[in-house]
Amino acid sequence: MHKTLYIILFSLIVTNCSFKPVVKHHGVPFLEKKQSTLIVNKANKNDIIKILGNPSTKSKFDNDIWIYIERKQTQSKLKNLGRMKIFKNDVLVLELDNYGILKKKEFYNQNDMENIKIVEATTEAGFKKNSFIYDFMSSMRQKINDPLGVRAKKRKEISQR
Repeated sequence: MHKTLYIILFSLIVTNCSFKPVVKHHGVPFLEKKQSTLIVNKANKNDIIKILGNPSTKSKFDNDIWIYIERKQTQSKLKNLGRMKIFKNDVLVLELDNYGILKKKEFYNQNDMENIKIVEATTEAGFKKNSFIYDFMSSMRQKINDPLGVRAKKRKEISQR
């Protein structure tokens, strides 16, 4: 009786397990393959949207910059307790001119991004607590929070009691 119960329980556990890893996909699938069909100075916005779809991010400065992302994650081995591990991380940066023609194309894969150095310098505040700007901004904040001076009057009345 116990053996058959153990066999049934074991078979339920085994049949519910999958040996194929679960892959979570985010962004444009097959980005590396699709971006190779885009030709600089020939492709336009319509071609790009037809091939890749709408961009993940758009930026507008002097020229339009469109950013496409492809990211694939899977669960890591049992020793890492099943945390998600990135195994594909691609980024495509497209720069378009004012007429919508592709002027520049840059493709970054996971290895390229590991080689990018990030500056760790920080920007310090340009004012200190005893400066004119700090005093001015503090008084403006006080006037915004209490425009009629009602709180100051109440504090004065409470302190006189």
